This record gives sequence, C-alpha cells and structure tokens, in this order.
Amino acid sequence: MKEKLGFKSSLLVGSLLFGLFFGAGNLIFPVQMGQLAARNTLQATIGFLITGVGLPLLGVIASTLSRSESLFDMAEPVSRAYSVFFTCALYLTIGPLFAIPRTATVAFEVGLNPFIAENYRKIGLFMFSLIFFIIALYFSLRPARILDWVGKYLTPVFLLLLSVLIIATFVKPMGQVSQFAAQGNYIERPLFTGILDGYNTMDALAALAFAIVIISNVEMLGVKNPGRQAIEIFKSGLVCVVGMSVIYASLAYLGATSLGSVGSADNGGKILSMVSEHYFGFTGKILLAAIVTVACLKTAIGLITSCAQMFSEMFPKSLTYNAYAILFAICSFAIANFGLNRIIQLSIPVLMFLYPLAITLIIVSLLTPFIGKQMDIYRWSTALTIIAAFFDFCNALPESIKETALVAGVIDFAHAFLPGFDYGFGWIVPALAGFIIGIITWRIRMRNYRLK
Repeated sequence: MKEKLGFKSSLLVGSLLFGLFFGAGNLIFPVQMGQLAARNTLQATIGFLITGVGLPLLGVIASTLSRSESLFDMAEPVSRAYSVFFTCALYLTIGPLFAIPRTATVAFEVGLNPFIAENYRKIGLFMFSLIFFIIALYFSLRPARILDWVGKYLTPVFLLLLSVLIIATFVKPMGQVSQFAAQGNYIERPLFTGILDGYNTMDALAALAFAIVIISNVEMLGVKNPGRQAIEIFKSGLVCVVGMSVIYASLAYLGATSLGSVGSADNGGKILSMVSEHYFGFTGKILLAAIVTVACLKTAIGLITSCAQMFSEMFPKSLTYNAYAILFAICSFAIANFGLNRIIQLSIPVLMFLYPLAITLIIVSLLTPFIGKQMDIYRWSTALTIIAAFFDFCNALPESIKETALVAGVIDFAHAFLPGFDYGFGWIVPALAGFIIGIITWRIRMRNYRLK
C-alpha cells in the first residue's frame, strides 16, 4: 500500500480534477463578472475563486475524510429522507434542470447566435438544441470511443485556443480595467458578490456528486488510507486550483477590458464571441465556436449519463437507465429553449438554497475525523441551515414574485433578524448555531449514556 503518490500520478489526478470541474460553460461567468465588476474585478475574482475553485476541492476532500461511497452516503447521517431529497435536488440541478440545458445554450450563444438575425433566434435555438440533444442522447445511450477521442484531443485544443485568446488580451489589451466603473452590487461589495457568482459554476455541487470518481482513481494508484487519500488529493488538487485560478482570473480580466473595444453584452457567451472576433476575425470566431460546441456536447453527454445512472440506481423499480436518459434529454431540450439568460436567472434561487446546504455538509464532513458521523451535529446544522437558506431562496426570486405580500414579508423578516442576509449569507449564523447545539446535544446524550 502506497503512502503517497508520485509526481506523475499527482499530475494525473490533478488533470482529472480539472477535467471534471472545468467545462466550456464555466467560461461565461467570469467574463460577465469582469464586465460588471470593471475596476473592482480583482476583489470580485478573489471571491469567485473561493467558491468556484476552492470549495469544489474541499468537497472532494470532505467526501474522502467521511469515507462516503456516494453523495447519498455522505448526507445520510442527517436522515435517509433528507439524503434522498438532497441527492435528487443536486443531481437535477447539475443535470436536466439547469446545467445540461446550459450546455446547449452556451454553445448556441458562442457559435450561432452572432450569425442569426434577431427575429430568427428563437427558431434558431430550437433547431440547434434539437440537433444538439439528439446527438447527446445518441452517445448517452451508446457509449463509444468517440468520447475518449473528444476528451483526449479536444480539451488540449480548446485550452490552446483559449490560451492564445487570453495571451492576446494581455499583449494587446482592449482597454484599461481602471477606466470603467463597477455596476450594481460590485460597487460596494465586489468580494461577496464574486463569492455568490462562483455558485453559478455549480462545481461545488458537482464535486459532491463526482468525488467518488477521484477517490476511486487514487485508490487504484495504491493509496488506500482515507486520511492519506485526502492529503494526496489536496496536493494533486493544487494543480487544478492553480490552473483554474489562472484561467478564471484571466477571463475576468478579459471581460473587464473588453468594455473598451467590443462593448457590453447580457451574457458571457456573447462577450467571448465578440472578443474572439475582435482579435482573430471571422476565422477565429468560427474556430472558437466549433470547439466550444463540441466541448459543451461532451459535457452534456457526461451529465446525462451520470444523472441517468444515479436515478436508475436510486429508483431501480421506476425507470431503466435508457428511459431516464431519454427523459432527461427531453427535459433539457425544453428548458434550453428558455434561452441562456433565462436559465441563469431561474437557477439563481435554487443555487442560493442548495449551496448553503452543500457548504454545511462539506464542513461537517471535513470534521469527521474529530466528530465522526454524529447525527446530532449533522441534523441540527442542516436543519437550521435549511430554514435560513429558504430566506436566501426567497430573496433571489424574480422581482415580480418578491413584490408579493407574502414573499416581501418573509424577506423583511430576514433583513431584520438574519445577520449577513443583505450580502447573501444569512445562513452562516444559523448554521454555526446548529453546529454548536448539535455538539451540546451530543455531549449531553453521551454523558447520560455513561451514567446509566
């Protein structure tokens, strides 16, 4: 049994982490953030990296330390019912409700949208997403070597082209970051807004779902002890952290400087397409569009496959794997036709609810070597977090819903009694209180048990 991984093995695990976390869809969020944060891009980027890069790595390490075989197993100390709920909610979020539809819309925004007249864009998105999901479903039902080929050759080409684009923004900047004013919440609280922007990557949720892939690969490389696995994954993860941090920070800079030449746009896909055309003309724009489309297709196939496998395993008596794959592809196609901006808007309330639960689960799991899987701690921490996260969910709803009397009353209550709610972190104090109550309850129960 190995005590640690060699240099090549560490690089291999690091590249695997990078491949799981970084998809073509992740490109759009730091670019958009850069445009909105402008002169406050540095603070916003730091916040983005905390939740977009650091938290996913902690999620994998937490799964390792808690010796969890799956997300279901990781959340089960709260209760079996909660574990089913959280697993389903998380997989649906990174699957057919948001992440899978987003792959098609990102590909459309970068690839076809600039070439289609505005009055034909809805039918264009419909036809593109229909073909996109037919292809995705075909390979999801018939796994083939083409996926290996795409993963082996496409990712390096994709990163090479992206690197050329990023280098161009530094060698010949489109403008100066300091000359543009920040907008919205980026004016007064860029760091906290950047932290919330990192939620959009959904990588922390994906880390909880796919951690077992990383852990099993580390085991196959000879490291069996969970504590040692966590150390080795952390070391290997530094490769992923550095790589993703450089890319995200560069994309944020690209977005901020783009205001000087290509102007603003309502999503990162459009900005990226305009910047590519600015530097490399029509040919560069076409090449970037083709590579992003295939990268998004590969991501969609992987997500459809993973979600269909999970649901067929959790509910084997309901539908088969193939039936789930078809169902998820159809749902994704329907939601994709809402458009990229609408999908992002709809996902924000859900992410504001799920992320506090995910972060709480990661933290208590990281403490497993000290507290074990104590149900009192898991349950109290989760219970109070759910209540507080509900308020964050309400606050992230569309304005038309927030203005109703009931929702407005809920939000006013949270403003008055939840510290940090104005910044999107009203769940932190309740989660900490639940953790402390859980420890006290556990200690009292253990003391009473010894006295018997």
